[in-house]
Amino acid sequence: MSAARRVVAIGMGMGPQHLTPEAVRALRSVDLVLAFEKGSHDPLLEVRRAVCADHDVRLVVVPDAERDRRESLDGPAYADAVADWHERRVAAWAHALAEHPGDVGLLVWGDPGLYDSTLRLLDALGGRFELAVEVVPGVSSLQLLAARHRLVLHDVTQPLHVTTARRLPEALAQGQRNVVVLLNRRVDLAGLGVEDWTMWWAANLGAGGEQAVAGRVRDVLAEVHTARERAEAADGWVMDLYLLRAPDLGGVGADEDAR
Repeated sequence: MSAARRVVAIGMGMGPQHLTPEAVRALRSVDLVLAFEKGSHDPLLEVRRAVCADHDVRLVVVPDAERDRRESLDGPAYADAVADWHERRVAAWAHALAEHPGDVGLLVWGDPGLYDSTLRLLDALGGRFELAVEVVPGVSSLQLLAARHRLVLHDVTQPLHVTTARRLPEALAQGQRNVVVLLNRRVDLAGLGVEDWTMWWAANLGAGGEQAVAGRVRDVLAEVHTARERAEAADGWVMDLYLLRAPDLGGVGADEDAR
């Protein structure tokens, strides 16, 4: 009976500057790193390439499957589109594993446990290979957002709700008053009734184009849009998130500096 194939999901934060000593040890313990390539120019792949070069680890690039990203998809249709994309990604990994023996590392942006599907894909891949999966935590975007704005993500005695831009209206309708929003194709808060809420926003945290804006929504939303454009111009991509907090929970007031 063959031994289980060792695969290590390594949280890399936003790149080399966020690799923990544990992540470095894990990276140096594998024979190769698998990484998806999204299109002909993938700046996130280049970050992974640099990390592997720094630690003398072989990088094997796997063409990523196309994903249906139509904004009109919702509910079951959206779930089906994601499931189909995941299935084709698993097939690509299976092919790469069959061709490249040895212990495998996967460099996961941020942390493997927060809005990332690497571990789900590995669960599915386990139906094709016997795997011994290890997980190394990474610095998450939530941690970086809190650090950059010098804030505690939850108010005293209050919960923190984490969701996506697609599901923000649902969260607000449920009565959530302290919400972190990730996976934004854009920052669109029109019609949500949050003009007097406070937002702490940031993009590309830890990268060269890092941006951060905070203040009352009605006062800073235009600045957020401009900063988002600056981040994309600097890095070639945008990954942003923000905390929205209702006025009765406290926040940056009209006369306070937006940090």
